[in-house]
Amino acid sequence: MRLLLVEDEKPLAELVRRGLAGEGHEVEVAHDGPTGLQLALTGRHDVVILDIMLPGLSGYRILQHLRDRGVWTPVLMLTAKDGEYDEADAFDLGADDYLTKPFSFVVLQARLRALLRRAGEAAPTVLRVGDLRLDPGTHRVHRGETEIPLTPREFGVLEHLMQNTGQVVTKTDILRSVWDAHYDGEVNVVEVYVGYLRRKIDAPFGTHSIETLRGVGYRMSEPAPAPPR
Repeated sequence: MRLLLVEDEKPLAELVRRGLAGEGHEVEVAHDGPTGLQLALTGRHDVVILDIMLPGLSGYRILQHLRDRGVWTPVLMLTAKDGEYDEADAFDLGADDYLTKPFSFVVLQARLRALLRRAGEAAPTVLRVGDLRLDPGTHRVHRGETEIPLTPREFGVLEHLMQNTGQVVTKTDILRSVWDAHYDGEVNVVEVYVGYLRRKIDAPFGTHSIETLRGVGYRMSEPAPAPPR
């Protein structure tokens, strides 16, 4: 693998670099945020290993810049910040995995192999429902010719609904597909995100494409005119 390690603790960075290089990987190292971002934007790495607390530019900002610019290189956040909100923020910004310090080198290697396997899968098919178009490869959504900016979580919910167009999906289905496997919060958070989606993909276009089946779940369908208020 061609890896980019962005870590400001130089002894730790060297330890990780030597361990990964010993396994046959090519490892490039940056010790500050701006340098890490510049290297990550090249898109030449298979995986970026990214600390959060970095001088000059935080790992969160680097991740946001990458995703905003359409760079979808898998990112593993490697950090001492182990709070559940820190982890949630990272995933919301587009992180692919999260590993807290201190960590097992064996686990780090396994996480990297898993990320590479997922990245090497066949390019996903563009999903279409009427004039709504979602491209999993570029993480872009369009209604007709209009691009609709979505957060990573909104994108995930919409993708799951479009993958199951015409079928009823429950809130639990959506949580299992989009949220972290260890999420134990309120199931009604799905309602909030469906509301966000309706305000972005339907309301401005006068359409109604996400149907609520009370007590059951949601169904994505060909857009119909929005019901009168």
